[in-house]
Amino acid sequence: MQQETQNQVKSNSKNRDLILGLLFDAIGMLSFSIPLIGEFSDVIWAPLSGLLMTRLYKGKIGRIAGVFAFLEEILPFTDVIPTFTITWIYTYLIKKGN
Repeated sequence: MQQETQNQVKSNSKNRDLILGLLFDAIGMLSFSIPLIGEFSDVIWAPLSGLLMTRLYKGKIGRIAGVFAFLEEILPFTDVIPTFTITWIYTYLIKKGN
């Protein structure tokens, strides 16, 4: 019974991380959709996305992904890269498979 509860909690966490990741990627891409003005909003979103990434994914993965999220948002024309979704895929599909 306890194992079943733990599996359910892990599944809920996995689903929550995916939904939040998709939402955060969408927010990051919104700035890309507004020519010129949108790139200035990245000055605010870039550090926030890096912080959110480190909170969403703990440990070494979160820190590395946080740096990538920051760089992806701060560099012009890279907003289309879904960093949060890629990190989710790595964490829950690739890494779990090893």
